[in-house]
This record gives sequence, C-alpha cells and structure tokens, in this order.
Amino acid sequence: MKSVQQQSAGNAKGVGCSQRRAYFERFSSRTFMVAAIVFAFFQAACIVGPKYNRPTVQTPPAYKELGDQGSQAASTWRTAHPNDAIARGKWWEVFDDPQLNELEERLNTANQNVAAAAANFLAARSLIRQARSQYFPTVTTDPSIENTRPSPAQFAALQSANSSSSGVAVKSFTEYSLPFDASWEPDLWGRVRNTVRANTFAAQASAADVENVRLSEEAELAADYYELRAQDSLKQLLDSTVANYQQTLDLAHSQYQAGLTSEEATAQAEAQLKVSEAQDTDLGMLRAQYEHAIAVLIGEPASTFSLPVHTLETKTPEIPIGLPSELLERRPDIATAERNVAQANARIGIAVAAYYPNIDLGAEGGFANSVISSWFTWPSRFWSVGPALAETIFDAGLRRATVQQFQANYDQTVANYRETVLTAFQQVEDNLVALRILSQTISQQDAAVEAAARSLHEATVRYQAGLDPYLNVLVAQTILLTDQQTAINFRAQQMVASVQLIKALGGGWDTTRLPALKGHSTNTIDISKR
Repeated sequence: MKSVQQQSAGNAKGVGCSQRRAYFERFSSRTFMVAAIVFAFFQAACIVGPKYNRPTVQTPPAYKELGDQGSQAASTWRTAHPNDAIARGKWWEVFDDPQLNELEERLNTANQNVAAAAANFLAARSLIRQARSQYFPTVTTDPSIENTRPSPAQFAALQSANSSSSGVAVKSFTEYSLPFDASWEPDLWGRVRNTVRANTFAAQASAADVENVRLSEEAELAADYYELRAQDSLKQLLDSTVANYQQTLDLAHSQYQAGLTSEEATAQAEAQLKVSEAQDTDLGMLRAQYEHAIAVLIGEPASTFSLPVHTLETKTPEIPIGLPSELLERRPDIATAERNVAQANARIGIAVAAYYPNIDLGAEGGFANSVISSWFTWPSRFWSVGPALAETIFDAGLRRATVQQFQANYDQTVANYRETVLTAFQQVEDNLVALRILSQTISQQDAAVEAAARSLHEATVRYQAGLDPYLNVLVAQTILLTDQQTAINFRAQQMVASVQLIKALGGGWDTTRLPALKGHSTNTIDISKR
C-alpha cells in the first residue's frame, strides 16, 4: 500500500514537473514575443542622424544668351517654346534625319558603355535587397553526426572521477545533432534603415548614371555623324574643284601651245591641281575615322560597318530651352550628384547609430541524441533563448572620428553637386552663345563666298582676255576654295553645337524617369531602349 502511494505521489510529482516545464516554456515563448513586439515598436519609432534636405544652389532667373540682343542676333535658329518639348527620350528626332534616327536606335540596343552602366545599376539595386535582409531574423542550422572515441587516458580520468564507471571498457559512441540557431538585432536606432536608404539613393544615382552615359553616347554619335557629313560635303566640294582646276590646266596648256601664255602659268595651274588632289585624298582618312567611331558607338566592328556618302544638310532644329531652374530636374548628372548627397547624409546616420547599444535576440533549439532511433523524439529536444546587449565603453575616439569623416564626405558631395550645377549652366550658356555667334558667322561667311566667286569670275574673264596674268586667277581660286571649306566647317560646328546644347539641357530626360524604388522594391530600367 505504501509503495502504491509513493508511486502515485511520484506520478503526481512528475505531472507537476511537466506542467511547470510546459508553463515556463509558454512563459518564455510569450516573453520573447512581447519583447519582439516592443523592440519592433522602438524600431519603427526611433532613427538617429540628420534629416535630409536638398542643398540649395543659386539659379539665375534666365539665361543670359536668351536676352533681347541674343534673340535678335540669332537669325538662322530660334528656340522653341518649352511646351514644344523635345521628343521624350528620342531627342535626335528633332533633326529629322532618318539615317541618324536609325543609328541612334542601334546605339541604344548595342552600346557597351550603356550596357556596363546598366549592369552597375543592377548591382546597386541588389545592395538594397541585401540591406533589407537585416530587417529580419537570421536562421541557421548545423546538423552533424559525429562518432567519438575518447583516449584511454581520458577514460581513466573519467573512471577516477566517477566510481560507477569503473570496469567499463573504452568504447566509441555516435552523437546525432540537429540544431537550429535564430538571431535578430532590432533596428532600434535606424542603422539598418539608414543603410537601406543609403543603398536606395546609391541605386538611384546609378540609374541616373545610366542615363548620363546614354545621353553622352547619343550626343557623341550625333556629333560624329555631322562631322562625317561635313567631310562628305568637303569631298564633294574638292571633287568639283579638282575637276574645275583640271579644266583650267587644260586651258592654260592650250594657250601655252598657242603661244598666248607662258609655261609659268601652266606650271602654276598644275601645282594648284595637285595640291587640291592631295587635299581631296586626305579627306578620306578623317571620314574613315569618324565612321569607325560611329561603329564602336553602335556596338559593331569597324571592319563591317560603313555609311553611304551624303552631304551635310544643315537644318538647325528648334530647341526648347526652358528656365535655368528646370535644368536641375532635366540633367541626369545633376540627379546623380544630388542622390550622392542624399546617400552621404544617410551614412552619417549609420555612423551616429554606433554610439548606441546593440541588442541581439538569440534562440537555439533542436534535437540531439546518441541513439539514431531516438534522434527526433521529444526527450531529445533542447533549446535556449535570451537577449544579449553590446555597448562600446571606450574606443579612443573612433566613433567620433567616423562621424566626422562621414560629415566631411557629405560636405564634399554638396560641393560636387553645386559644382555640377554651375558647370551645367556654363555648358548651356556656352552652346547658346556658340549658336548665336555661328549664325552671324555663317551669314558673313556666305557673303564672303559670294564675293570670292565674283572675284574669280572677273579674274578669269580678264585672264582669258589677256589683261591679267594667270596668278590673279590662281589667287582667286584659292580664296574661293578656302572660303567654301570654311563655310562648310562653320555649318558643321553649328550642327554639333545644337547637339551639345540638347545634351547640356539633359536631352529629353528628367528626374521623373528615375526608378522610384519606393518601399525599396526591385524596380528596374530597360537597358535596351529609351
């Protein structure tokens, strides 16, 4: 009877222990959940570091070159109203050149510099996801099956410490373990959030870099294209000039044989012809170089690419200029500089968070047993849970120096941003004045060409009448050819200045085309086309 009562008491005690153990497990689980909720609340409510505001820059109310005098002087080009905007993305279509349109489209699908910049953006975007992963716990496992045999010396020491194990032979045993470790560091001071923000701003800066590289390559292609067309126009001019000089040489030779002129005139005509032929031949080298440069820009080997000959057609487009303040939103390099400032500001917050303690919530659990058949049974379970606090007590000024470093980096990005804006205004003004002055220069040069043509006509008539020596004709021909070449070069400069002005204005791009990355999503950009 007594044994039965003792057994019942033992059973009751065992039940009580099980209940208490289950209670403590539930209590620990609830405590951990409550702690996690409290930490999550603090995580959402507290963030250290300066609040970001876009740096102020001085913007003029209007472009100087668009004043009354500049507008009156621009007789061969005019600015379009901003509402007549350049085609979004495909700004080159304002030049109305089908060949240029085709080349630009090929550039946007095959240019390797654009592809490299786009790949860099994808890498920057991945860093956002890497930073976001720190919002969540990390769970790891390290399963193992270990067979162990202690040395006889170890076993002898065990026997001396435990008399009950005397006489037991040394044997190997196997340990089966399946542990799970979970750890989570709440973002109490905004370190993770500032890291995510910094990476987000960096990704946006990288996206703007893609557009800046794309715009630069597109503008380079257009400039090379018009330079090549200028070479074609010069080639046409020199081809006709060589033909005219050949006729003049034939005439001088006939007159020499008839005794109407000296051999000197024939030699002068022949020398002039050979010089013109050399200039005509030399044009092929520069044209080929421009053609090869265009091939690289559109991602094609220079050996397999060629452009048909076509003379330069100068149809200066109407370009919407807008206000200087709009330039801050229309240039991708300015957007890159501004996003770099925002990134530097977020990094200050990361450095400031190092002043505050880190709390790590850790938990471990799993199954362990030396018998494989009982590996996953309930008695084989083990677990532990608890927080850990870490705080730097002394670092010899390391954190302070780090914060000062990031503050200095921020000041540097602000200066770079303002310098980029100033350079943008300079480039717009440079190209505006270039177009204004070139419009006057071209008109003056055309007048010079007309005067040189009249002079050549008069010199030729007087030479044929025997009134003047052939030297007068030679000089007039040289002046006319030089003036015609200069006129073509001025027109090429005008077209290139138009391209550079559109580039300085940001093409058809603006900051609304940056990937929003709201919520730090995986928004991307299409690298194959605008």
